[in-house]
Amino acid sequence: MDERYTPQPIAGWFPVAAFGSLAIMALGCVGLIAHLMTDPATLPLDQRALFDAEPKWVFAASAIAFAAGLFGSLMLVLRRATAERVLLISFFAMAVWLAGMFATPVFRDLLSTDEIAVLVVVIAISWTIYWFARHSRQRGWLR
Repeated sequence: MDERYTPQPIAGWFPVAAFGSLAIMALGCVGLIAHLMTDPATLPLDQRALFDAEPKWVFAASAIAFAAGLFGSLMLVLRRATAERVLLISFFAMAVWLAGMFATPVFRDLLSTDEIAVLVVVIAISWTIYWFARHSRQRGWLR
């Protein structure tokens, strides 16, 4: 059997990484709530156009992604094996969210390079958190 898949003692950095994952996903949920509570009339014209161009299903995909990410990260903190599956759902929902932004021509044309970079970083972080949960399960750190 491959040595990396045998149960190993839990690493000292595990709690820090698990709580960091929870904080990142909580920050995403706070951003969603702020987006939901935003009155488009108070935004500058360029941001209002971006806000109005976003399809509701794209926002729903991001809500599913961050809610599943928050729940999965909580399961990671509690060292539950369900964290891996829930975080995979979160990653796929984030991929749908990103694809939806690029698939909507009106929305895509309004995105700046900085906003696209942020989206790519969010997807990369989501993948990293999923990979961390998978890594933790493989080492026997999750029950």
